[in-house]
Amino acid sequence: MYPHALRGVAMLALCGQALAAPTITRLTPPSELFASGNANPPVIARFLPGQRFDLQATVRLDAGTTLTGFAFSVDGVVARPVPGTTSVVTTGLTLPKEVTAAVVSQRAFSLQTPGVHRLAISATQSDGQVARAEGNFEIVALKAASGRPVKNVIILLGDGMGSTHRTAARILKGYAQGKPQSPLAMDAFPYTGMVMTSSLDGIVTDSAPGMSNYVTGNKAANNQEGVWPDDTLDAFDNPRVEYLPEYLARTQGKALGIVTTADVFDATPAAMAVHTSNRGLGTGIVDQFLDDRSRSGLKVLMGGGRKWFLPNAEALKPDGSRAGQPMNGSQRDARSDYELPPDIVTGWGAAPGSKDPGRDLIADFEKAGFSYASDRATLQAQAASADRLLGLFSYSNMNVAFDKIGKRRGRSTVVDDYGFPDQPMLDEMAAAALAVLGRHRQGFIAMIEGASIDKQAHLMDTDRWLLEVLEFDRAVAVAREFADKHPDTLVIVTADHECSGAAIIGASTKPVSALQAAQGNPGTATLRDAVVGTYQASKFPRYRMAADGYPETTDVDGKMLVGYGANADRYETWLTSDGPTQDPQQPFFNVPPLSGYPANPNVRNQGQGFLITGQVPGDNAVHTATDVPLSAYGRGASLFSGVMDNTDVFFRIAQALRGAR
Repeated sequence: MYPHALRGVAMLALCGQALAAPTITRLTPPSELFASGNANPPVIARFLPGQRFDLQATVRLDAGTTLTGFAFSVDGVVARPVPGTTSVVTTGLTLPKEVTAAVVSQRAFSLQTPGVHRLAISATQSDGQVARAEGNFEIVALKAASGRPVKNVIILLGDGMGSTHRTAARILKGYAQGKPQSPLAMDAFPYTGMVMTSSLDGIVTDSAPGMSNYVTGNKAANNQEGVWPDDTLDAFDNPRVEYLPEYLARTQGKALGIVTTADVFDATPAAMAVHTSNRGLGTGIVDQFLDDRSRSGLKVLMGGGRKWFLPNAEALKPDGSRAGQPMNGSQRDARSDYELPPDIVTGWGAAPGSKDPGRDLIADFEKAGFSYASDRATLQAQAASADRLLGLFSYSNMNVAFDKIGKRRGRSTVVDDYGFPDQPMLDEMAAAALAVLGRHRQGFIAMIEGASIDKQAHLMDTDRWLLEVLEFDRAVAVAREFADKHPDTLVIVTADHECSGAAIIGASTKPVSALQAAQGNPGTATLRDAVVGTYQASKFPRYRMAADGYPETTDVDGKMLVGYGANADRYETWLTSDGPTQDPQQPFFNVPPLSGYPANPNVRNQGQGFLITGQVPGDNAVHTATDVPLSAYGRGASLFSGVMDNTDVFFRIAQALRGAR
């Protein structure tokens, strides 16, 4: 038999030929023992005692044969499934048409016994030949409680926020003679570590596994959340792993709160409760939030994304394309919706789902007991008494802090152009969410995301992501205040990955007036060589903070200058852009007034700034594999120091929930 590392290659070489025997080409949970055949492999998949996960294998059969039986075993003992929790899928596979194969599953398996366990699969084809393969996984033993257990967990996730983003925001608040005059709230957290962020299938993660890895304890592949890869086409039938919120709702009755400045279908919020291999399937993702609320404990959901909740009554053309953009902004679509196979429904107790683009999801949330807030004023009123809360403050991603603050100061009409003039700030959303969640006696787990640190870093819009970090830090202060009043609370501040390779390169040696004058003659001589001050030429910028907690202006003499190491092409002026770059996730982005904003950084400031050639293709900066900082506060915070993998954070949270000093 071929060594495990050669099996996939061998099978591809033999496609279309008669094979000598059936072969297992994929075994889940992921296992280095299976992948490489190493007799002493590192353990990849790890679980809490009793945490549920799916067992799955892909069996490649000889041509003209069928699968007649299969069985999973653990440590030599057959894993006997509950009736209705197994399946065999032979069609709708990603494999070449000439390959005969079956994907076999056993859903919602769990084990209590700590230690490394040997997983085996045997599959029999119709001529009596048997395929076998082995892998392994670990059930992690938590330490005995050495302190009082944590009741509430608040995870504040600065999407894309690396060390540079944090440092730059601190500088923005003011430095004098080398020392910060007003440190960030997250700077005051007593414990700090560094987190490795790679996904299952790449050193650079996207946001789906970037968040999912924190709350499953297992590596997910890019684009996927709460699942592992498989060989089927259905994005909602992949093998699942139980999220921490699901585990805590099932075992301790804890509530779940999700708060984001992004569209709520986005990767980070979805990776707290939704299981899919395609983070882009918005209709099915938001439907799962409501349909499986009893499994996840969902009590608070806030952010943008109203476009997925509004009924879409528009007909589709015969070719399946949209007949037109619905006037209400809905983007619900049967093609991005979900229906689950029976074995997942039975094994996980999950809702079956339905392809229903005409669903009024806001009304269904209200029928389920959720109070609904559509703007800041309604949010503040509802939070005073609600025990379940849905807040949707824009069609897709919310406007960024820079533009929301501009509206409140009477200086900007950006939020009016987007049609949502009364959007809350993240700290206001956090305060409302924690007020609601605090009414749940069994405690809660909350995820509060500053989403557009990442989105604006992708666009290399420095001043906008700077204010996103400040907005996020104000939410951190809200969480810290809650923990001070509720000492059984753990607060974690971290990121899913770093975005853009941001670096503080120095400060401008020219006054703002000189930068403005140089726009008429852009080029490296006027905007780089004569402006960029490094080392001792990088003097301390004189930003001034207004009473609302944000700088009076981001264009100051001696302005801090930021460069990017994972950048696409852009035109740089060093000055603040009056308006944002287009957001193509908005349903009306291609019609006035939104179509009037610059399409991407490659055209923004063209003719005014000097061209900086990027290192990556496309129009946007990209994520990097750089470690990100994590800071912890409150009960159990001492567990979070040193260098750790993002999956380690899951087990440290679990230890804090059990009790640890």
